[in-house]
Amino acid sequence: MSGTSLDGIDVAIIDITGSGYKAKINVLTSHSVPYPRSVREALLAVSNANAHTGDISRLNFVLGELYAEALEETAERGEIPLNTIKLIGCHGQTIFHEGQGGNYLGKKVCSTFQIGESSVITERTGIDVISNFRERDVAAGGKGAPLVPYLDYLLMRHRGRGRVAVNIGGIANLTAIPPNTSTDRVLAFDTGPGNMVIDQLVSRITQGQQCYDRDGAIAAVGVIDPKLLAKLLRDKYFRAKPPKTAGREQYGAEFVSKLLDTELSSEDLIATATALTAESIALALRNFVLPEMRVDEIFVSGGGTHNPTLMRMLRKAVDPIPALESTQVGLDVDAKEAIAFAVLAYETAHLRPSNVPSATGAKRPVVLGKVTPNGTPRPVSSEAPGAMNGAARNGTATHKAKAPRPAKVTRSTVTSKIKTAAR
Repeated sequence: MSGTSLDGIDVAIIDITGSGYKAKINVLTSHSVPYPRSVREALLAVSNANAHTGDISRLNFVLGELYAEALEETAERGEIPLNTIKLIGCHGQTIFHEGQGGNYLGKKVCSTFQIGESSVITERTGIDVISNFRERDVAAGGKGAPLVPYLDYLLMRHRGRGRVAVNIGGIANLTAIPPNTSTDRVLAFDTGPGNMVIDQLVSRITQGQQCYDRDGAIAAVGVIDPKLLAKLLRDKYFRAKPPKTAGREQYGAEFVSKLLDTELSSEDLIATATALTAESIALALRNFVLPEMRVDEIFVSGGGTHNPTLMRMLRKAVDPIPALESTQVGLDVDAKEAIAFAVLAYETAHLRPSNVPSATGAKRPVVLGKVTPNGTPRPVSSEAPGAMNGAARNGTATHKAKAPRPAKVTRSTVTSKIKTAAR
């Protein structure tokens, strides 16, 4: 998994037993591999930008190589033989996402584009790959995002408590799960900017010497500008009803350039951008979640959890609802999205739908992703006729963890062996 923050590749290696929402997940190991600076700059140059098709094509193949190397590094660190891994789920790197749609060549078109060539990954690893998860949901009338609610519901649903899962990556999103409910009542959407605006401001102000606000230190000494914050929160995106999705198209270079045109000091500008993330999440809760359900607790994951200033602002903004880190329910804050796409790949391998139409706006549940087999014939899983050869047989992953690895765990105790240092 590599997200809109463009900070690197998150890898999780998991075992799954069972199927659907009764599945149990055991996280064997996880690790984050930073992008080389040159790769990050190249990705920024082609993300929602006029770019040369040759650059996009080359990056597509370069990322395939980097994803394969990241998996190999993670497996080696976790002492997991690569040949015991049966399936790879690769989200890829989004360079364009237009979930709201627009008119193009006489058609109203919604589109999404992720790169990271799956053929390279399977050639380097010898493992079947499932990729391009978002396209099928878009084709079915959805926004193509968010897709993580499938995992949120699997791991965080509760019989008696209303829960909201918030992930603060480049973009922030939430999944609201009423107590004792089916997926039909799950509400999920992108709330607005997460780390993206903060990161861009820091990078441009420091001329690339820093690419994020480490420990929220810059924002901590700045003063929030209430007038600018109020103006930013009046943006129509925050008032738009879900389902909705956001990205670099709304909060990229043009948005940041306008902020830099203000007369605020660097510290005050970054403090205000940090407040925008916190307040827009709280606004989404007040406008769209609380009118529909009781919220007893919020569980936060993603790189934003490593920014104490942002977390302090968020807790203040959602008070009196407690905002806890997702580790409180056993889910590593840095590995959540990588785990999610591993689970989605597993479901796809068994021909089971894994989008949540109430979250994406799709007309129906659909099987996500495209299959790149490794070319080695193997028996087809007996659980689902026609299921991908790389799927675990009978719905159960066949890799067995070595001692002293964690025992099989349920949705309430998912753990990760390696804690990454990603922000």
